[in-house]
Amino acid sequence: MGVFTSAPPAAMNKFLLQPRLPFAAAAAVSLALVGGGIVLAHLLNLAACPLCILQRMLYLLLALVGIGGLITVQPLARRLAALAMAAIAATGAFVAGYQIWIQRVAHDTNCVADAPWWEQLVDWAGQHLPLLFEVSGLCSERPWKLLGLSIAEWSLLAFSAMFALAVFAALRRDER
Repeated sequence: MGVFTSAPPAAMNKFLLQPRLPFAAAAAVSLALVGGGIVLAHLLNLAACPLCILQRMLYLLLALVGIGGLITVQPLARRLAALAMAAIAATGAFVAGYQIWIQRVAHDTNCVADAPWWEQLVDWAGQHLPLLFEVSGLCSERPWKLLGLSIAEWSLLAFSAMFALAVFAALRRDER
């Protein structure tokens, strides 16, 4: 017998099919991404743009809805939470995709021409919680890459994975 023993396939499948697992995973990953973003920003002296902060807000909202889906006992409420997570993740993917477009195609474009409601929200949040939401950069900058991808590109992948997870949670049948 080795030090590492694997769980029987039936036990692993039972664990993976727990109805609350997608919500726990979404909440944990979202909070880890927000925390990682804050740590990266401070360690590497990265400047967050309004779209970065908006994505951070969406990750926090995903975590909040994930926690809601985790603690609810009603299957319908879990399904509604999963649909809300899917909508938030799709919105996040759109925002990240827009930022990628700015970074790759429209280098001379700032986030937007006028300050829309969401940018005003980001500014307001930055005044009240600067550690989480302070804007100090431009959306067109790509100062840091990991494995050839910018933070916005990694964020698009993360939001896409969260969307798939949320759709899985919404479409699954609860076994009683």
